[in-house]
Amino acid sequence: MENQTQIFGIRAIIEAINAGETIDKVFLQKGLKGELFSELETILRKKAINTSYVPVEKLNRLTRKNHQGAVAQISPIEFHDIETLVLNTTESGKAPLFLLLDQLSDVRNFGAIIRTAECTGVDGIIIQKKGGAPVNGDTIKTSAGAVFKVPICKVDHIKDAVFYMQASGINVIAATEKTDNMLYDVSFKEPCAIIMGSEGRGINPSILKVVDTKAKLPILGDIESLNVSVACGAFLYEVVRQRMVVD
Repeated sequence: MENQTQIFGIRAIIEAINAGETIDKVFLQKGLKGELFSELETILRKKAINTSYVPVEKLNRLTRKNHQGAVAQISPIEFHDIETLVLNTTESGKAPLFLLLDQLSDVRNFGAIIRTAECTGVDGIIIQKKGGAPVNGDTIKTSAGAVFKVPICKVDHIKDAVFYMQASGINVIAATEKTDNMLYDVSFKEPCAIIMGSEGRGINPSILKVVDTKAKLPILGDIESLNVSVACGAFLYEVVRQRMVVD
């Protein structure tokens, strides 16, 4: 559906990028050629903007206007710098709590997680520039507006965020079934960052190799896993429970 978060047309998208507009994703028509189209492709690569090559039918569904083979989604929020966010949070005097999302793809899950993150005092959410769900109208609606309250950062790769968190004295905990550690046996009282994986694949194996701790939820029924937004809520509220307990 068309909305105020779209730009269509090759020249319009180029001008928006050059003007510093926050572009979340660009859809380009497969097989399209031309000097101006090549210029747009070069800018997209240089700026590392998430790009998908799609059939023209997809673009026609996105907008009925003359898109010229290119439609861009504008992010409704400004993304934060991870280094500044981590530094400001660690200097605030509280135990930081961050959430890392490893290529979560469903916008409704994304929005639900942002909503829970706001309710549980998460200091920031870190996502990958490419491969994850965008911040769009569905995200805003599902988050009940929380997307405007929780700082969100984009990084080239989630592993970059893991290493930066660890270098900043923040314990990185992966939510994964590939461990014997139960969620309730892990301490969340110290500065920590929780990683949630994508709906189908979970957390990338290369990331699991570098985290500090792994934890899982007990599954008592026949279904082997929870919806990622539900699992995330369980993890975040365990953090809240532990930090509310007075020793």
